[in-house]
This record gives sequence, C-alpha cells and structure tokens, in this order.
Amino acid sequence: MTAEALNGSLLVVQTSLTLDGLRQLSDHRFLFFFLFLSAYMFALCSDGLVLVVICTRHSLHKPMYVFVAALLLNSLLGGSAIYPRLLWELLWESGSVLVVLSACACQAWVVYTLGASAFMLLAAMAFDRYVAICRPMRYAAVVSPRAVAALLVFCWLLPAAMVGGTTLLAARQPLCLVRVNRLFCDVYSLIRLSCGRNAALLSEVFALFSSVATLLLPAVFVLFSYSSILFVCLWRTRSFSGKALRTCVPHLLVFLNYSACTAVELLQRRLQAADHPPSSVLISVLLVLVPTVLNPVVYGLNMSAITGHVRRLLCSRKLNKSKCS
Repeated sequence: MTAEALNGSLLVVQTSLTLDGLRQLSDHRFLFFFLFLSAYMFALCSDGLVLVVICTRHSLHKPMYVFVAALLLNSLLGGSAIYPRLLWELLWESGSVLVVLSACACQAWVVYTLGASAFMLLAAMAFDRYVAICRPMRYAAVVSPRAVAALLVFCWLLPAAMVGGTTLLAARQPLCLVRVNRLFCDVYSLIRLSCGRNAALLSEVFALFSSVATLLLPAVFVLFSYSSILFVCLWRTRSFSGKALRTCVPHLLVFLNYSACTAVELLQRRLQAADHPPSSVLISVLLVLVPTVLNPVVYGLNMSAITGHVRRLLCSRKLNKSKCS
C-alpha cells in the first residue's frame, strides 16, 4: 500500500462512520419502514394536537400543562432528529450507511441532549406537583411564570452544555474503529470507537458526570417528590388524595417509561452488548419506538382536562364539516 493510499484510508477512518444497524433490518426493511412511519405520524399528530390544545386554551395556561407541552415538544424534536433520516435509509438503502463524523456527532448531541432534557423536565413537573400538594399556600409565589420560564431554560441549556462537552471530546479523538451497530449515532459509540486511551477515559468520566447531573439527580428528585406527595396524601381526606394522585399518575408513567428505556440502554453498555449486533439494534429500535408512542397516549388519555378539550376540538371540527356538506 502506498503512502497516499494509507493516508486516504486514515482520512476515511477519521472523518466517517458506518451505521450497521440498518443491515440487521434489511430482510424486513419495508415492514420496519411502515412501523417507524406509523409511529412517527402518530407522534406528530397526537403530540401536535395536544400542543395546539394547550397553547390555544387559556384554561390550560398553567405551570403543569406548560411543562407537559414542553415535554411533548421535546419528544417531537427528538423523534425528528431520528425518524426522517431513518425512514429515508430504510426506503432507499439496503445495507450499511456511511455517515460523516460531524453529522453523526451532531445527531448524537441532539438525541442525548433531548433525552437528558426529558428527565430535567420530569423533575420540574415533580417540583410543580410537590409545591402544589405539599405547600399549596406558597404555590403562586414559588411557581410563578418567571420561575417556570427559568426552569424551562435551565432544563434545556444544562443538558445541551454538558452533552455538548461530552460529544465534542468524543468527536475530537482519533478513531480506530468505524462500525456502529445502531440505527442512529450515540455518544458512547463514539467513545468506544476511539483510539486514545487517556482521551477516551476523560470522555467517559465527563460522560459519567453528565449522566449523574442530568439523569440520576433528576430521577432521585422525582422519586423524593412523589414519595413526599404520597406521604402527605396518606394524612389527607380521600377526595383530596384521589385528586392529587390523579394529577401525578401521568407524570409517573412517563417517568417510568423514560427510566426503563434509559436503564436498558445503560445495562447494554455495562454488559458490552454493543458487540452483539442483533441485541444492540433491538435496543435502539425500542428506544426509538417506545417513548414516541407511549408519551402522547399517557397525556392524552390520563389527563382529563386535556382529553376533554381534545374531544371538544375534534367534535367541533366534525360538526363544521357536516354543516359544510
């Protein structure tokens, strides 16, 4: 091999990656195409409908529903970072997909940032419910519109900065391997493919610190908040407890949804299951599908205020169509 050819091969290793996850789905790629397309269209329609209802109904302009709207918007953005390209590749590609390193790092940053932001937003929801139920006399002063705006900015900026630092460290390292057994790019795969031991160790430490700050601490706060709410409800009347717990159940279901997906992802990393392509691809499929489908279902069916407005909106449109016809 000549020096020019060697330099060219090294350049490819350093500037491009290969996503092998699509190859695992190639035998049934049209089935997965329609599955992912249905999930994405369902998310667009359902999340979009709930967002429109919350934005247009003045009675829903309350902190709890503002946080719900932010979480659904967060979910929509996360789906839009994965689904369009994935659908295009399933439709037109039949094997591995070559991805520019910078584009792969950008997708990993967006996906992980929005995933961490979901936990931060769930912690903000838990704080809202804790103050409303356990400190009701101070709710208006503590959870003010300015406080809500500050929480929303914090929930998006902190993960963006921390995940951005981790992604930048991972993307700047020289790569010895180029194959990622996933359907989309992720930060831990970039770290795993790198050559530099010290730099890779630094990236792993920073990634661990970011995970603790944006995943573990918010999760602990959520558990503490709802445990405190449950303790308070045990000493209140049955009607008060029932009403309070009904407002918490949707948030808890979504929290369990995200926690289960994150636990599966971390367990896979811990067991080094990325070396087993079928299991790695299966987990990435679940990570793409489960939150997209379950989140709008939970908030659409388990929050009576939102459900009532959605039904009235759909019924009014049907009546208008019947009158026009």
